Amino acid sequence: MRVRQSTVWPVAAIAAAAVLLLANAADAQTTLRVGKAQANQFAFIPADIGVSTGIFKKHGIDLDISAFAGDAKMVQALTAGSLDIALGGSPSFAAIVKGAPMRAVAAFSGAPNIIMLVVLKDGPLKTAADLKGRTVSVSGAGSLTYWLTEQLSRRLGFGDDGIRITPLGASEAQIAALMTHQIDGTTTDSVTVEKFVEAGRGRILVKFGDYFQDFVTSCIYASNELIDSNPDALRAFLAGWFETIAYMRDHRAEVVDTTVKQIDVSPGVAGAIYDDTMPTMSLDGRFNTKALDLLADSFVDTKLLPGKPDMAALRTEAFLPK
Repeated sequence: MRVRQSTVWPVAAIAAAAVLLLANAADAQTTLRVGKAQANQFAFIPADIGVSTGIFKKHGIDLDISAFAGDAKMVQALTAGSLDIALGGSPSFAAIVKGAPMRAVAAFSGAPNIIMLVVLKDGPLKTAADLKGRTVSVSGAGSLTYWLTEQLSRRLGFGDDGIRITPLGASEAQIAALMTHQIDGTTTDSVTVEKFVEAGRGRILVKFGDYFQDFVTSCIYASNELIDSNPDALRAFLAGWFETIAYMRDHRAEVVDTTVKQIDVSPGVAGAIYDDTMPTMSLDGRFNTKALDLLADSFVDTKLLPGKPDMAALRTEAFLPK
């Protein structure tokens, strides 16, 4: 009996220690609430890829991911304390000026390849030069799509009103208006455009990334609460994010497969948006000061802000991987 007890107790002690180690490992994981401005945009896929590959977990981070119907609703959730991190468009810088309790902590896509101008496949518009005097829809007044279309008009030498811009709301409404010939073109997201093209109805007339190389399209925003209370978790998240971007660059097939499942598109569409967007995805999150200056000008042009903001006060690179 004594021999059997001397064998059982060490085994029990080892088992108890293993349970304790597992519990401590679980406790070491920090859960961050992450919001995506849109559910169906490839630019935000790294959050899902980083979870599925275990990259974030390796950095001690679990993600609770939510998707919103636009940046405005996402920023509202962050302001209400429901989010720690927001993945959104660069116009959300203006929300910081207006009092949103957050700062931009990384720029993760540059040239606006995620936005395109599409026309009917068999329509009369063949090149960007044909847009003069034509009507093009955008999501809303003051939106990034509005500003890009207006700037395109200027860069083509048409002036501010050379392209007639019509805000029509959601991309579905814009495509419907295009199909019924109420407008001549639509400036919208690449997912909508590539699906329309694949269906044999549309043709890409303009990829805005070809005209705006020095630009910042998407950013990571962190709540002031997270910055103040758990900066190490923010650093770990950003390390996981940019490791995920590097993984995505080297694993096209796996990322395309995840994109098909995540945003419900065909492999052809998933491959097209991967090829359009992946080259613009930053590996380090650093901010391009020239691009930020252009963005600041856009806030005044679109009347989002009454004056040009100090962009340096709205962002930080302090938490980026070294």
